[in-house]
Amino acid sequence: MAAVGRTRVGKYELGRTLGEGTFAKVKFAKNLETGENVAIKIFDKDKILRHKMVGQIKREISTMKLVRHPNVVRMYEEDGLLYTTCGTPNYVAPEVVKDKGYDGARSDIWSCGVILFVLMAGYLPFEDSNLMSLYKKIFKADFTCPSWFSTSVKKLIKRILDPKPQTRITIPEIIENEWFKKGYQPPHFETEEVNLDDVDAIFSESGDATNLVIERRDEKPVPMNAFDLISTSQGLNLGTLFEKQMGLVKRETRFTSKLPANEILSKIEEAAKPLGFEARKQNYKLKLQGEKSGRKGHLAIASEVFEVAPSLHVVELRKSKGDTLEFHKFYKSLSTSLKDIMWKSQEETSGSDKS
Repeated sequence: MAAVGRTRVGKYELGRTLGEGTFAKVKFAKNLETGENVAIKIFDKDKILRHKMVGQIKREISTMKLVRHPNVVRMYEEDGLLYTTCGTPNYVAPEVVKDKGYDGARSDIWSCGVILFVLMAGYLPFEDSNLMSLYKKIFKADFTCPSWFSTSVKKLIKRILDPKPQTRITIPEIIENEWFKKGYQPPHFETEEVNLDDVDAIFSESGDATNLVIERRDEKPVPMNAFDLISTSQGLNLGTLFEKQMGLVKRETRFTSKLPANEILSKIEEAAKPLGFEARKQNYKLKLQGEKSGRKGHLAIASEVFEVAPSLHVVELRKSKGDTLEFHKFYKSLSTSLKDIMWKSQEETSGSDKS
């Protein structure tokens, strides 16, 4: 059964916003017939028409409809590079660890090379109990192939595990490699004619209200279920692992509070004002904009309150623009002002008492 007050689009029930851009936002949604979780991209029709971007949207939809593979997830960022540190340390490419932007396709080839090595050798090419020593080995591609590897596979793995992404072997080159081609059976993909009549109908003058989404003011914060809590848990968050072990500063953080949601946002707004931040509130979200320009422009922070239980909320603060170190400094000052509203478990309280 659909939750009361939730927006529905056809057979989908819309949930929290996962991301937002200039022309569209992506929302978490559930297929009410199958129970499947999906991401729905919602476009601002007026902006699309005003900027004459209907053709571009059609191309995007055409491309996505042609992608039919269970293991393909497409991610695009402004400059074509990705910046999220993710993955098990032993498998990640050197450029991912450096945190200066990386080509997702090239870094995936490196990870595939590690998997190939493990499948053939029975152990990892890069292994060390000390994380920094492990990263040094990865940066230098310091590994040795076992004696039972053939000469051809040794050459291929060394080209895949090339620490320089620019000279690393590409997928087309791998497919043409003599070792790879031996016994290789090319996959057969289903082809389907892409029909964009529904897109034409939506952007036509008359318009089609079937897939029209009108956002309304939320009556209460978005609920956070068990899966959301698990995904935000520090124990399962690989980004946190990298940040702690490498001394990197987090780009987002959370705390829990037993105060009502509106009161939490008001307290954040009050605490942020003396720190030189303007606040803009919408529903149970708060956007904080720094008045002074920092090292990387004005610091901007997005905050949202989620309901875990009627008397317990999770507050998420995420840097959306500006310098990460300045965000960390801001959060340190903010958390000092908000310490009275931050809830701690008995375990955390007893731990802080001992220290």
